[in-house]
Amino acid sequence: MSKIDRLGAIKAQIADLAKQEKVLKDQILEELGHGKHEGNDYTLTVFTQERQRLDLDAVRRKLSRQFIQAHTYWSDVVVFKLTARQRRAA
Repeated sequence: MSKIDRLGAIKAQIADLAKQEKVLKDQILEELGHGKHEGNDYTLTVFTQERQRLDLDAVRRKLSRQFIQAHTYWSDVVVFKLTARQRRAA
């Protein structure tokens, strides 16, 4: 198996595991609610936490284009774009 195909297989497993994680979290929250919960090997604490988020669209509407450009920085990032190939019928 090529490294590319191994990466694709791992990403598919991660996506499946993330779905399983969400289902379990939803079940735990529904059945046990907030608080400290004990398993055989792990302790889980479920709580609500307040977070702040900045509405960047609203900020962009309020600030001038010049201000935004003056305070915008650029950096290079490595991107891996992985797509499943269409299999041909045999």
